[in-house]
Amino acid sequence: MAQTSSLSSPSIKASSSVTNGFKAVVMTLILVVTIGYFLLLIVTPTNRYRQIWTPKIRAHTATSTYFGAQGRTLLLNTFPLIFIAVLGCVYLHLWKKSNINKHINRAEKKQKLAIWRRPIIMKGLGIVSRIELGFFVMFIALLVWTFASYLHIIFPTITPKSVAKSGEKIWEAKLEDSALRLGLVGNIGLTFLFVPVTRGSSVLQVFGLTSEASVKYHIWLGHIVMTLFSAHGICYIVYWAATHQLSEMLKWAKTDISNLAGELSLLSGLVLWVATFPRIRRKMFELFFYTHHFYILFVVFFVFHVGISYAGIMLPGFYLFMVDRYLRFLQSRSNVRLVSARVLPCETLELNFSKSKGLSYTPTSIMFVNVPSISKLQWHPFTITSSSNLEPEKLSVVIKGEGSWSKKLYQMISSPNSVDRLGVSVEGPYGPASTHFLRHDLLVMVSGGSGITPFISIIRELIHTSESQKCNTPEILLISVFKSSQDLTMLDLLLPISGAPSETCKLGLQIEAFVTREKQSTPAEDKKNLRTIWFKPNPSDEPITPVLGQNNWLWLGAIISSSFIIFLISLGVLNRYYIYPVDKNTNKIFSYPTKAVLNMLIICISIVITSSAAFVWNKRHSGTDAKQIQNMEGATPMTSPNSWFYNADREMESLPQQSLFQSTNLHFGERPDLKRIFFERKESSVGVLVCGPKKMRHEVANICSSGLASNLHFESISFSW
Repeated sequence: MAQTSSLSSPSIKASSSVTNGFKAVVMTLILVVTIGYFLLLIVTPTNRYRQIWTPKIRAHTATSTYFGAQGRTLLLNTFPLIFIAVLGCVYLHLWKKSNINKHINRAEKKQKLAIWRRPIIMKGLGIVSRIELGFFVMFIALLVWTFASYLHIIFPTITPKSVAKSGEKIWEAKLEDSALRLGLVGNIGLTFLFVPVTRGSSVLQVFGLTSEASVKYHIWLGHIVMTLFSAHGICYIVYWAATHQLSEMLKWAKTDISNLAGELSLLSGLVLWVATFPRIRRKMFELFFYTHHFYILFVVFFVFHVGISYAGIMLPGFYLFMVDRYLRFLQSRSNVRLVSARVLPCETLELNFSKSKGLSYTPTSIMFVNVPSISKLQWHPFTITSSSNLEPEKLSVVIKGEGSWSKKLYQMISSPNSVDRLGVSVEGPYGPASTHFLRHDLLVMVSGGSGITPFISIIRELIHTSESQKCNTPEILLISVFKSSQDLTMLDLLLPISGAPSETCKLGLQIEAFVTREKQSTPAEDKKNLRTIWFKPNPSDEPITPVLGQNNWLWLGAIISSSFIIFLISLGVLNRYYIYPVDKNTNKIFSYPTKAVLNMLIICISIVITSSAAFVWNKRHSGTDAKQIQNMEGATPMTSPNSWFYNADREMESLPQQSLFQSTNLHFGERPDLKRIFFERKESSVGVLVCGPKKMRHEVANICSSGLASNLHFESISFSW
């Protein structure tokens, strides 16, 4: 055996070396294409690009009988992002298959960037790192540069002589050109608008981002895009009014810009935009949720407005979003197997689902949940509290009854006549490709209320790491702030329902729990107990499985590339044998709207065919694992032992629970002095994580960004920007 081991070790190292080499090549290609793409955006408004490069490109593409003028946009604007997405899938697959411990070394290298990852609180932007702020400033600079370059080129050509023929005034001509350029600049923001909300995006993951953490980028881009497009529309309306051409507002041209389509697109966007502002979103979430589906009208009428050829500029981001959205649709068609629920007296539920062993996810991942009996359309994201390594056949989420939807769910499950089965559909999980918590000597986790949920998954994962890998795990200081003592039962969720291994005792965990609205503990007779409710799933209910199997990144890359190839081939055939015989590449005969509809139809068909084929293939292969997970039969307990926080005077029922209780300090009628706690820690590397109310997040970010303690490293995982 020793000889076999010694022989296999060099082969493993050689294989790892080859994999690392491929990863380096793929990442180099990604960076080269990304830099080239942004350089193209920078030079696009310049005279050199318009007068020298564009004619040369058109000479090679405009005469094509297969793609015509659309070919240039597809080549320069659409292809690069699609190519980056496919390369990202390959890179993430190689990274996933490489040594499981590689992320530790990678994280240690990131320590050098600690100063750039320190948080900054910006009004209107929230908590951002210096890196995020730098990229945001550069993106704004790109937009300003583009607009200024356009005006610098066009304004000198507007003279009294040039406007005399049209009978316009100089300011009117300049207003019209400014309006046009505002639209062109808005298209740059629209190109990236859908990238942050593509939940399974390889583009985000390859750059170390997640869709949930990137929602703030989508919000920023949304405000920028709608501001520019609103200015674009207002300027044109003022121009038409000044030149007595208001009839232009109703123009729907066959082979030109369709103004009416642009106005309908803008109107759809404005309805959507108004509902996104915080006060409306928080008080009327359902209005925000339903109006957000106006993005479909916004995009469709935008394509009708500018034509499909020019719409290729924003196509790649939306194309990747459509692939992801359809895969989410396929996953959500099935009911998943809900096994049990833990009911806490603080209007909180822990839902426990059955899952296949092949489904793995990282701590702080989220999952979207839909309960058709409450609402068939509403999907709500919740943090996964389980660990796919510690609990290989179970997935858990915690739901706090804070909104109408979650309160209805709590009432359904906690009522005396609770349902035997609950139909649930899910999308996800979605989370970071890796986490970097092991690089710290100490993790300080600060939570407020239900903000403790992402930390539950981290603690459970560290329990598994300390047990299986026998490596040093960071000590943990959990600072939890609750309003009432009933909320303390959320600490029970630190341990999975099936119990925890004895290694829990070895985990260096210290809990400081603060109850702010009570001066002393509630008498034991007034306390309600935690209950566990077991469901009876239908045979048709399925365990949660990876939507594209264990090689999900390869499958996603195959879907993106093959669907895009099918689109190009179909588009070429359509142009060559249907459009070109009529239009002859003049772009003055064949209807723009008809061409746009045909293109959108081909895109949808390409995505549906390839995604459905990949989904069905993987579903058949995962069906074997699903059959091995048996339904729970027979009598099931309807209650669980009382909360260990409510029964401190009782003999502890298990060593993990006893150890966890002994490591907990309760504080009533006070709030934590976070500055004192942080500055007292002398470990060389202290990772600070916070999830809770805005005021708490900003307080923690301010302490970490003060520079008074160089060992504090802010880890941004907050799900509310």
